[in-house]
Amino acid sequence: MKYIDPKNFRLKDEIDWKAQAENIKEIAGIVGEIAKETDWKDVAKSIGKDAKGFKKRLLHEADLLKNMSLDEIKDLVINGEKQLGKLYATGKMATVRREWRGVKDTAVDFYEWGRMWAMLLATFSKDLVPAMMGAVHYRWMISYFCCHSFMDKNTMGLRGRALKMHHELIYAIFRYVAENLVLLMKSDEKVGNSTALSKKIVLFDEMTMSQIMAGFPDLIGIPYQLMPVFLLSEIDQLACMPYIDAIESYGLPSDTCPVPSSECGAVVVDALPHMGACFISSSMPCDGSVMASSYTSRRFKDLPTYHLAFPVRYEDESIMDAAVKDIRGCIKFIEENTGAKWSWDAYFAAMKRFNEETKYELQKWEINQTPHPQLIGPCYELFRKWNYEMDGGLDPRIISTFKKVDQLMLKAYEHRDEAWRGKMKYRAIVWSIPAHYYANFSNWMANCWGVDILVEMESLNFTKPLETENKDEALKDLARLYERMVMRRHTNGGYDHVVTELWRQCEIWNVDFVLMYQHVSCKNMATVQGLFEEQARERGIKLLWCSHDLMDPRTVSRKDMRATVNEFMRTVMKAEPVDPSLVDFEDDTTW
Repeated sequence: MKYIDPKNFRLKDEIDWKAQAENIKEIAGIVGEIAKETDWKDVAKSIGKDAKGFKKRLLHEADLLKNMSLDEIKDLVINGEKQLGKLYATGKMATVRREWRGVKDTAVDFYEWGRMWAMLLATFSKDLVPAMMGAVHYRWMISYFCCHSFMDKNTMGLRGRALKMHHELIYAIFRYVAENLVLLMKSDEKVGNSTALSKKIVLFDEMTMSQIMAGFPDLIGIPYQLMPVFLLSEIDQLACMPYIDAIESYGLPSDTCPVPSSECGAVVVDALPHMGACFISSSMPCDGSVMASSYTSRRFKDLPTYHLAFPVRYEDESIMDAAVKDIRGCIKFIEENTGAKWSWDAYFAAMKRFNEETKYELQKWEINQTPHPQLIGPCYELFRKWNYEMDGGLDPRIISTFKKVDQLMLKAYEHRDEAWRGKMKYRAIVWSIPAHYYANFSNWMANCWGVDILVEMESLNFTKPLETENKDEALKDLARLYERMVMRRHTNGGYDHVVTELWRQCEIWNVDFVLMYQHVSCKNMATVQGLFEEQARERGIKLLWCSHDLMDPRTVSRKDMRATVNEFMRTVMKAEPVDPSLVDFEDDTTW
């Protein structure tokens, strides 16, 4: 059977055309008001200014070519441009043009660009009408039109096998996103209103892993807030600010983590599609997530909710009976609300795939721990978190992605490739919570300062092969997996898992320094900051503290984050940038 079952896309829609007409009428009125209030003289001036800027850029690039030697021109044609900062323009949402990577790699990049478009068009054509109507109901849908820009930012500067590997990874992520967007809009009460599909959907918190759905092959598990909030904030840094403002106007303190704030704000402004047979929330990874899930369950009172609440002190095996009981309770809850029955055969088959994917993942770590790391950068970081948490072995197609990437990676290691050719100088790992609104931050560090980000804290989770024979042991392993998932593995269970664990990882990965993401609204990590600094000094380990506010770039901007790195690299590492054009540029309004 194909994944996702094609029958799900062909289930009958029950669109309320009268309601759709009223919505279109309201939007037309808003557009009309905007047109009336717009100063078209200013628009004309802006267009003229853009035209002058375009002309200035063309003249600048022509002047650069004019002053190049024949050898430099030959290198540009074959290997691509090296001053990537000129791709950014002040006040523009996207880069001024695509990167020239050399003849061969530009051809590869454009092929992948076309392949992504073909996949998106083919996927949305499975039920195009609800998807199109969803774009006028939910403004967050519009941000997904920027996915190619997002892809470009995350692959900037890459060449050769590294470029191919990153494209394979990001393609798999967006295929999942596109398919689930179609299903969301098709089943949403305000849009497609397919009750037949809605009955087959189990919603769960974006911080809750999907592996439990492997035992229900006839159902569809969708992380509820992933598309409207979580992934959205990585594609469009401006997208979550209205959600945050909305919930703070209700009285939520402004120092609350932006993840639960954004989720609750999305509920307040009615930005979450409504469908599904039931909803699974969790206690992961912090009290903010508990608040958000309880808020969601109160908002959608017609949606039965089950709270997965695993013990915080997960190293204590005496609590395993309680954890397994919670898993069994969740399985029973899904069965009672959907009519589906748990299948051990389906679960074991998916977990065998997940175990195989874990083996491939560990091989990536093994190579990145050598002096010649190969698969590094934002696409790998995003893929790891998505595959571990949202896919979890359910999609049989992902194994082929792992195999293709593994073959490219081994070939690259054999030839001692550099992901960013001629730039790699320093080794670092990421600790704590990365900034969602700057998903390609490690790409900038590589291109500007030659820093290899070898692995993220959020990647270093539970890697024990899951039991695929004994049913009782399988439930225990599933509970252990959930207890040690993304974020919870390090921010729960005692400070040893986040503080002492860092020093172990520094030795394993042989780092020059640690990029310490200082999420200003994370209470869990703030409590151990002093311990990090004290123990790092004792061990002679350099820490680069980089502040951010996760989904809200107004607290700490992308430019401010780069300024922190620039100062550290110059004063502590005594380094010079490998691409000075990237040291300082404006991108506060960019996707």
